[in-house]
Amino acid sequence: MRVLLLKRMQIDQWMRLRGELWPHCPADQHRREMTEILAESDFNRVFVAVGSDRKVHGFLEASIRLTAEGCRPGRIGYIEGWYVEPRRRGKGVGAALVAEAEAWAASNGCKEMASDAQVSNEAGIAAHQKLGYEEVERLVHFRKELKAR
Repeated sequence: MRVLLLKRMQIDQWMRLRGELWPHCPADQHRREMTEILAESDFNRVFVAVGSDRKVHGFLEASIRLTAEGCRPGRIGYIEGWYVEPRRRGKGVGAALVAEAEAWAASNGCKEMASDAQVSNEAGIAAHQKLGYEEVERLVHFRKELKAR
């Protein structure tokens, strides 16, 4: 498995994996977000894990932010999305993706790397912790639909 920067010819495979990570997100929203990520290439990178079959088996979307929970203000690398196909997990693929993102962030002046995971995503939380990330905060978001008057 090799970790590389996303190539244009891999966009459909990236889209497929995004759909697996965020299945409730409509395809047109995925396309919009992907277009934005690729358009802002100074602050975003997409790394892909490519197997010997030349297929993409995982991805990591990274960005550079100016603030993140638990971090000092300044340039901060951020893992925006991180996914490895279930049958490829536990084999170092996710760690390799994170290592590439961390190296990119560090080479762009970032002193810290941050990320997030849903409170219910125990596997994702464990994966972050295994790679040396410390939990800094938990947050629950609420919503309420309002009736028109």
